[in-house]
Amino acid sequence: MSVYVFGHKNPDSDSIVGAISLSYLKNQLEDEQYIPARQGDISAETEFILKQFGYGDKVPELKTSVAGEKVFIVDSTDRAHFQDDIDEATIVGIADHHKLGDLQTDTPLEAWIRPIGCSNTVIYEMYRSYGVEIPKDIAGMMMLAILSDTVIFRSPTCTKVDTKAVKELSEICGVEDYKKMAMDMFIAKSAVDGASARNLNTRDYKEFEMGGSKVGIGQLEMVDISVLEPREDELLEDMQKMKEAGGLHTILILLTDIIKEGSKLLAISDDPAKIEAAFNIQLENNKAWLEGVLSRKKQVVPFVQPQFK
Repeated sequence: MSVYVFGHKNPDSDSIVGAISLSYLKNQLEDEQYIPARQGDISAETEFILKQFGYGDKVPELKTSVAGEKVFIVDSTDRAHFQDDIDEATIVGIADHHKLGDLQTDTPLEAWIRPIGCSNTVIYEMYRSYGVEIPKDIAGMMMLAILSDTVIFRSPTCTKVDTKAVKELSEICGVEDYKKMAMDMFIAKSAVDGASARNLNTRDYKEFEMGGSKVGIGQLEMVDISVLEPREDELLEDMQKMKEAGGLHTILILLTDIIKEGSKLLAISDDPAKIEAAFNIQLENNKAWLEGVLSRKKQVVPFVQPQFK
């Protein structure tokens, strides 16, 4: 029986590359076939990564139902981030770098969960642990996925393990100036021409259960967020529609400027005071600047969640 490997909904580069890199690893170790999959469309950034290393025509299979399947999940353990029938699948493994979520299993599983900057760094450690050589093309994609998740080492989630992994992966794939390639990747990610408000709001969007309330948090990482200033009200209007349609208590969108190293927060909430308390800010027209905030995982979720207890 095949095992499908995939990350969360609205997949980012870590999820897509993680599915590819982990599938290759497991296929060197086990008789069962591991198949990289995805739950949604790939982003412009991920398309850049795949094309950069010859995987442009090897986009993982779309998998929106997994009942009765064996699966290995990457980059989350929150039930809300997976297929509606994830509870009907057999989860054989997890590779993640987030807080422990609410997924449960009926059988023992392999679990690699580390408080580091990227799931692909976890997978890199798996390769090293099993003594499997990383192919040049996969090494390059893993390198860029780590540089994306750590915002080229600027994110507070970045660890020495992540920087070491990038340096070793860059040697394997033969890329000397990996920071320049990463900046080209972020420029590709920053493209917004022709994108709808819904596309922008959901490019990297996750929903969380917090004290019985649903909270949606999205993030747009860009080289220069000023290009979105004329569209901020449009984004807020679409956030209101998303909130009503999804029965959300709160929806937050972070417009993250990787050069200025901070994020403009857009917030729609039933209780804005919770968000103001979380960040010790005053919202003005549903907006606020968060100096130094680059990570949803480390600098947003841990501060918002206690407000709902």
